[in-house]
Amino acid sequence: MTALLFDLRHAARVFVKQGSATAVAAFTLALAIGATTAIFSVVHGVLLRPLPYPDSDRILAIWEVNHRGTYSRLADPNFNDFRDRNHTFTTMAKYQSGVTSVVARGEPTRTAVATVTRDFFSVLGTQPATGRRFGDADARIGAPPTAVVSHRYWQQSLGSTATLSELQVRIENRLHDVIGVMPRGFDFPGDVDVWVPAELDAENTSRTSHNFRAIGRLRDRVRVETARADLSAIAQDVIRQSPEQGDYLMADATAVPLLTSLTGRVSSTLYVLLGAVLFLLLIACANVTNLLLAQAAARRRELAVRHALGAGRGRLIRQFVVESAALVAVGGAAGLLIASLGVRALLALAPADLPRQDEVSMSGPVLGFAIALSALVAVGLGLVTALRASSRDPRASLVDGGRGQAGGAASQRVGRVIVAAQMALTVVLLVGAALLGRSLLEVLSVNPGFRTDGVVAVDLARPYSDDPAAKARLAPFYGDVFDGLRTIPGVQQVAAVNAVPLDGGLPDGLFLVMTPQEMPANPDDLWPMYEQKEKLGTADYCAASPDYFRALGIPLVRGRLFDDRDGPDAPHAALITESLARTRWPDIDPIGRTIQFGNMDGDTRLLTIVGIVGDTRESGLEQPPRPTVYVNLLQRPRFSATVVVRSDADPTTIMASARAVLKQVAPDVPPRFRTFAQIYDASLGARRFNLTLVAVFAGTALALAVAGIYGVMAYSVTERRKEIGVRVALGASPRQVFQMVIGQGLLTTTIGVVAGIAAASGLTRTIQSLLFGVTPTDPLTFASVVAALMIVAVIACYVPARRATESDPVEALRME
Repeated sequence: MTALLFDLRHAARVFVKQGSATAVAAFTLALAIGATTAIFSVVHGVLLRPLPYPDSDRILAIWEVNHRGTYSRLADPNFNDFRDRNHTFTTMAKYQSGVTSVVARGEPTRTAVATVTRDFFSVLGTQPATGRRFGDADARIGAPPTAVVSHRYWQQSLGSTATLSELQVRIENRLHDVIGVMPRGFDFPGDVDVWVPAELDAENTSRTSHNFRAIGRLRDRVRVETARADLSAIAQDVIRQSPEQGDYLMADATAVPLLTSLTGRVSSTLYVLLGAVLFLLLIACANVTNLLLAQAAARRRELAVRHALGAGRGRLIRQFVVESAALVAVGGAAGLLIASLGVRALLALAPADLPRQDEVSMSGPVLGFAIALSALVAVGLGLVTALRASSRDPRASLVDGGRGQAGGAASQRVGRVIVAAQMALTVVLLVGAALLGRSLLEVLSVNPGFRTDGVVAVDLARPYSDDPAAKARLAPFYGDVFDGLRTIPGVQQVAAVNAVPLDGGLPDGLFLVMTPQEMPANPDDLWPMYEQKEKLGTADYCAASPDYFRALGIPLVRGRLFDDRDGPDAPHAALITESLARTRWPDIDPIGRTIQFGNMDGDTRLLTIVGIVGDTRESGLEQPPRPTVYVNLLQRPRFSATVVVRSDADPTTIMASARAVLKQVAPDVPPRFRTFAQIYDASLGARRFNLTLVAVFAGTALALAVAGIYGVMAYSVTERRKEIGVRVALGASPRQVFQMVIGQGLLTTTIGVVAGIAAASGLTRTIQSLLFGVTPTDPLTFASVVAALMIVAVIACYVPARRATESDPVEALRME
């Protein structure tokens, strides 16, 4: 301990003496450790932290596998077979969720409600904090409706009433008794506040109607692979025996850990960001290593004297390790502060659909990561510096010191190697950032097929009902809403649609191409026709009111739009997109033909195609337009829809006026307001998040690399001032000296850039899934990065080169 305290006191004196260099090194380490810790906190909170349920690693998400090889939701009969015939799960449950109007204490709110089967909470291993969960008496057709609510909803909408028997909520025209309140923080699936039994309603008997997600809890000592094989065997047996066939019948079934299912779509992105910030950490460590080596070179005479007085190499190495540990401790402490601020910034920048955001924090494992990382950096810096500084013969240092020299060519070569490595790492980050930047520009250049400016979206959700009278009242309801909103000054168009573009996409399904003469009297006799491939078509389904296309500027290509001829009692009309016309009717005019799309909304009446409209990118700007069938919302009204208001007035004013109108027209339907510009920006949130972080890392890395080049060249000029003076005395011109220094700097840069290009050519393939409209080895991107780096390298070398041209040959000869 005495020796350790001595080393710490000596380190403190060194830090004070070299104050500016110490501050730069500490800040560099703090920035790198803080950024790395902040990104790791997101990775840990989203991907690595176990779900907050008992034995959460044994909870699996169960999926059907469709004919495209992707996962899809489960049909009710398929789920029942999986639940009843498996040998690997203790229990299994299905669920679905959506936003609807929930009335509590007379006040309607837009609330996420989940419909779950009886064993849902058992699979998750959770119990209500107050009350009970669903039992057999609650989970049957005709049972008194019950509900379990979240702790948040219980506080905000139910007034934290302790006596649950006094609490009721109205959902879809049903009055539900509240029987339980879940623990604080429980909101699975995603932000749900109310859970109701799925067994209250009859199941859909079709095996091609995929409506539910499912989860199951593995039996003890059963592996995930065994469960997958079990479900797959059941699925294959169901497929062989099912009378329903076709692309919408499952092709297989599988199970994955629930955590993987929730976070799989963002895992590659977060790991790419973690890799990028680790590159930044390596660059920062290289910068600090160069700085420490330069300081150690200046202390060679001191080290030689200490060695002559009896200090062995191990003692000198320990001194450097202690100094590095003290430096990293200061940088690490500041890095934790930067990390805490960085976590807040990351959550503010993160896209709204990033899962498990509420679990991202500076938790114990994150702090342990920061401490371990700091310790690793400290040991690494200390050993590299110590081994390099103590490798030289002390007697040579004393002799050189007696001649007034401070170093040799070997230390300069080491510094240049480190700078070349910095440049290589920087190339990788800059290429990655440039590729993501070009991808964003490519996405922004995509024409979505509709206008995004001056349009406000108003989400409305009326209580669902099977009562034909309730459905008949929907068209007049939307008419009243449209009439009220049209009275607002500045409003140009008002329409409604079941789902706005770029907000999750449209549902898709199979339709039948058939004539009125082929329509059977009994709709149940339609099923055999789905086996006739020539009559089938696949398309997205969209219900839109007549003015929807004018409001969003979607062009009419041929035929006509919906109009007054398409009343509730008139033959049902349909519009199709250009892509559907090309793929399904490539050689004939589809206008006037009839299709049946009843598997999407239960209405089996034929639709007559009256027009063709332009394609729109409903699922995202990066996804190609999908074939779509539009039906008239006023002929086939829906309980939930989004009203779109086109106006040249300020959106805030329109929203305030629209809220007042809806309060009068639909007081029991709480609206949600968004602008189309917000929806458009939200669709790009993940891409902007990735680009922002990688660009920040790349910019920081570039600054560190420039500082490294400058530092090495400045140190080299200082070390070689006598040599340069002699060269000048022997006739070298300032221009030749300038070119010599610049050339050495550019040589170092070129070596690093070449190595970086080779590394980037392979590593950028890992971000291929994040790119759009550009290849991972895009020549223009690589050339731009190389040109930019060479320019900044010249700038970084300019000042040391100018200083070299001012060397005094008389002083150099006097020192010799």
